Amino acid sequence: MLVRRQIDVSGIVQGVGFRPYIYRLATETRLAGTIRNTSSGVTIEVQGPPSAVNDFISRLPREAPPLARITDIVTADLPCNGDREFRIIASHAEETVRTLISPDVATCADCLREVFDPKNRRYRYPFTNCTNCGPRFTIVHDIPYDRPHTSMAVFKMCPACQAEYDNPLDRRFHAQPNACWECGPQLELWDNGGRKLQSGDRVADVIELLKAGRIVAIKGLGGFHLAADAANQAAVGLLRERKRRVGKPFAIMVPDLAVAQRICEISDAETVALQSIQRPIVLLRRWTDIASDVADEVAPGNRYLGVFLPYTPLHHLLLMEGKFAALVMTSGNLSEEPIAIGNDEARARLGKLADYFLMHNREILLRCDDSVSRVLSAGPARKVFNRKDRKGDAKGAERAQANTADKVQQLRRSRGFVPMPVFLNQDVRSILAVGGELKNTVCLTKGKHAFLSQHVGDLENLESYKFFEEAINHLEKVLEIRPEIIAYDLHPDYFSTRWALARSGMPLVGVQHHHAHIASCMAENHLDGRVIGIALDGTGYGADGKIWGGEVLIAGYKDFKRAVHFEYVALPGGAAAIHEPWRMAVSYLAHHFGRDFLRTKLPFLESIPRSKVDLVLQAIERKINSPLTSSCGRLFDAVAAIAGIRQQVTYEAQAAIELEMAADDLESDEAYEFEFVQRAEGWIIGTRRMFEVLVEDVLAKRKTSEISGKFHSGLVNIFARIAEALRKQTSLDRVCLSGGTFNNLYLTTRLTSQLQSAGFEVFTQNEVPAGDGGLSLGQAMVAAHQTND
Repeated sequence: MLVRRQIDVSGIVQGVGFRPYIYRLATETRLAGTIRNTSSGVTIEVQGPPSAVNDFISRLPREAPPLARITDIVTADLPCNGDREFRIIASHAEETVRTLISPDVATCADCLREVFDPKNRRYRYPFTNCTNCGPRFTIVHDIPYDRPHTSMAVFKMCPACQAEYDNPLDRRFHAQPNACWECGPQLELWDNGGRKLQSGDRVADVIELLKAGRIVAIKGLGGFHLAADAANQAAVGLLRERKRRVGKPFAIMVPDLAVAQRICEISDAETVALQSIQRPIVLLRRWTDIASDVADEVAPGNRYLGVFLPYTPLHHLLLMEGKFAALVMTSGNLSEEPIAIGNDEARARLGKLADYFLMHNREILLRCDDSVSRVLSAGPARKVFNRKDRKGDAKGAERAQANTADKVQQLRRSRGFVPMPVFLNQDVRSILAVGGELKNTVCLTKGKHAFLSQHVGDLENLESYKFFEEAINHLEKVLEIRPEIIAYDLHPDYFSTRWALARSGMPLVGVQHHHAHIASCMAENHLDGRVIGIALDGTGYGADGKIWGGEVLIAGYKDFKRAVHFEYVALPGGAAAIHEPWRMAVSYLAHHFGRDFLRTKLPFLESIPRSKVDLVLQAIERKINSPLTSSCGRLFDAVAAIAGIRQQVTYEAQAAIELEMAADDLESDEAYEFEFVQRAEGWIIGTRRMFEVLVEDVLAKRKTSEISGKFHSGLVNIFARIAEALRKQTSLDRVCLSGGTFNNLYLTTRLTSQLQSAGFEVFTQNEVPAGDGGLSLGQAMVAAHQTND
C-alpha cells in the first residue's frame, strides 16, 4: 500500500541547501515525489509506504541543513500518482518566489578539511564554501538569490565547479558563491603607498608582516579588519594610536577553542556561542596571567576580552599557518566611522592606519560588522514559578523557564545574524522603523517577520548617514518590502528622526525611546497585554521634553504610563557631562548638599581645577546648557567619579563598565539605600541617602570593589521593591528589562534572580540588543499597534 503526502515547509528554507537535503533524504528512504520553491518556503510531495513517509516527515526537521530555520510544517493527504522517482522541479510560473536570504556564516567543517588537504583541488583556497557556509547577505544586490544577482556574477564557473553546482547530490548544489583556484576570486597584496606587490604566497607574506609588528588591513566577508599580532605590545599600541581608540578594548581572533580556553575562562554556554555558525565576538572573562598571549594594550582596565574564532578560510590559514595565539581583528575604520568595504575605499580611508592591505577581487556589496555577544548565566539563585499567564495558558510559565537558562545576549547584532528575521507572534503591517542616534539599526516588518538591519553605528558623521540610507535601501530591495508607515524616535535632533520627518507623504509615528525599549523586549519574548517595564540607559528623549533614562513603565505595545523614575538632576554641559563623569558627580552633590559641600576634601575633586568646578556650578544654578535628566547611566557616571574610578571617558559607558568591573563578583548583604517617595510629579527614586553613605565610604577609604558592590545591590533592592509595589497596584507579575544599562551582567543577573525569587516572570533581551541596537524593533511594534484601528 502506498500513500502520498504534501508537506508545506515555511521559514528559511531557500538558498541554504534545503532542496538537495530533501532530495537526498527522499532518495535514502526510497520515496518518489517532488520539491519546489514557493512564495512562503517549499512544497514537498512524497509517495511511498506509510512507514517510510512517516519516517521522512519525522526526520525532516531534525536533520535539516545548519542554515535552515523551519518555522512551520503543514501536511495533507494527496491521491497517489505514477511517480517513480524524486525530482526537484521549477516553481510555478505564476508565483513570486521571495527568498529569505541567509546570513553570512562561518566556514563549515567539510570545506575546512578541503582547505587543509594537500590532495584537494581547493587546498589553501581562501574562498572555499558550499551551501552550508560562506557569504550570502553581503554579496547580494537583488533577488531572487541567484548568482547573476550577486558579486560572484563576474566569475564564470569552471567545468568542475559547474558540475558540483548542477548535481543535486553534491553539497555545492546551487551554492551561488561556488568557486575554486581556477575560476574564483583571488588575493592581492598592496602597500599603503598604492603599489600592488608581487607575491608568490600572499598568506605567507602577510604572516611575516604581522610577525614583524606591521598593521595589515584584511578584507573579509562584511568589510575590512585591521589586524595586528595581539602579543606585540608595540603593534597594538600603534594600532590604538592610529585608530584614535584610546581605551576601548580590541577584539581578538584565536585559532581554535583550545587557545581561547588558555586565555579565558569559558563555560559550556560560551563554548557553544564561540563555535556557532555565526561566529560572533564573545565577551569572556580573562585569566589573570595572559601576558604571553595577549598584550595589556588589547583591553586595558577590563577583565573581559572580546574573543572570536576564524570564520573564513583566509582567517584559518593566517592563524594556523602563522601559529599566532591571537590576532587583534578590529573593524577597518577610523573611530566611529562605518567599516570600509571597497578596495579603493579602504586604501583611501585606511591608508594612514594600515601598513599593508590584503585584498581580493570579490566585491562586498553591503557593510556588515562583526556581531558581539555575551552569555547571561542563570546562576544558582534562580527559581521558576509554574504559573499561568494572564490569558490562562501555560506559555508564560514555559517562557519564564526558558528565560532562566544560560542565554546568549546580543550586544551588537550584525554579521551572522542579519538578515535572519525576528519571528513575531502576530501579523503586523509593513513598517520601517529608523532607530535612534547611537548603535543605530533599522527594522522592516512584514507579516510575522521583523527584519533588523546590521549594526549601522552612531549617526555622527557623513559616512554613517550614507550607510544608514544604504541599509534601508538594500533591505527594502532584497526583502521586497515597501513600508506603509515610518516609525521614529521623539528626539528632534536625531539624524534618524530628521530623516523620517523629511519623508513627505508617508504616515509617521513618533515613539518614546523607553517605550520602544520595553516593546522590543516584549516582541522578542512574544508577550501580549501589559507588563512592568524597567528601562535603564544613558539618554532618551522624554515625553515631558526632559532627558529620561531611569524609568519604570506600565506598558503595552500601544501605550505606556510612566510609573516611577529617578529624580531629576541637572546635566551640566549637556553632552560634555557624558564625556566627563565628574560633572555628574558635582551635579548630584550640589543638588543634595549645596555648593559649599564641594569644598570638602573629596578625593575625586583633587584632579579637577576649582575654576572648572565653579563654572559647572554656575551653569547649574543659572540653568545654562544644563537640561534635567533622570538617567541611570549618568547616575553610574557620578558614582564612578566619586569612587575615584574615572573622571573622563574615551568611549561610551566606559565609567559604568569600569564600575561594574570593580565589583569583582563581590557577594555581600551590604547595599546603599535608595528612597522610594511620592512627589508632585509622581513616584520617584531618591538618591540623597545613597550619596551620603557613598561619600562616607570614600572618605573612609573603603575598597572600590565594596563601593561598587553596594551600589549595584542598592539598585537591585530598589527595583525589586518597586516591582512589588506595582504588582499590588496592577496585579501584573511580568517584568521586562531593557535599555543599555542591562548590558551590565552583574546588575542583570542579580536583579533577575531577586525578581524571580519574589515570584515574577522576568524577561530579558537576547535575540536583539537590550541597548539602542534593539530600539527599532520596539518602534515598529508600537507603530503597528497604534495604527491598527
